[in-house]
Amino acid sequence: MKHALMVVGGWEGHTPEASADVFTPLLEASGFEVRREHSLDAYLDRSLLEAQDLIVPIWTQDQITNEQLDNLQSAIHSGAGMAGWHGCMADSFRHSPPYQFMVGGQWVAHPGGIIDYEVNITDHDDPITQGLRDFKINSEQYYMHVDPSNEVLATTTFSGEHAGAYWIKDVVMPVYWKRMWGDGRIFYGSVGHQAPDFDIPEAREIMKRGMLWAAR
Repeated sequence: MKHALMVVGGWEGHTPEASADVFTPLLEASGFEVRREHSLDAYLDRSLLEAQDLIVPIWTQDQITNEQLDNLQSAIHSGAGMAGWHGCMADSFRHSPPYQFMVGGQWVAHPGGIIDYEVNITDHDDPITQGLRDFKINSEQYYMHVDPSNEVLATTTFSGEHAGAYWIKDVVMPVYWKRMWGDGRIFYGSVGHQAPDFDIPEAREIMKRGMLWAAR
């Protein structure tokens, strides 16, 4: 049996508990024992982190201590996987560039707030996206600062019509990517503002596959 740790909390606007509820049974059906912690102090327990095959951070905003981050990075560098979505993983600790370096990106804006936009699969051969189609969603379209070393699997294109941000018209932005951190695999998707976003079959499936790919 594999082991997955969800660290759930932070800003409630991203429905962390409800979103965790979406993926807990999917991971359990794939052979994982899923443990939930509701404090960043879970990252102080090195033995707990090192025992995990997958770590799923579901925590928007807040601050992480040097010891918490060192332990988390060490566990992933040694082979534990990390996978997550939206601001629950890429807007967790705005004052921690080392954390953002590991994730591969950081949220900076969502012009227009909740809008209609499209996610376009760009790599149809990768097992995470194979057989999945482009999909439309009504949610926050994340404008991000991203690491050029990411292996991008899907993108979205900004219209420039929202919040007066005409200068980003036709900007193509990564939505789903994977990357390495030492021996650990990292998967991220910017879709997932709130739990109902995962009612879209493609959004739910790509995140599930990404988690399974990231796991040790």
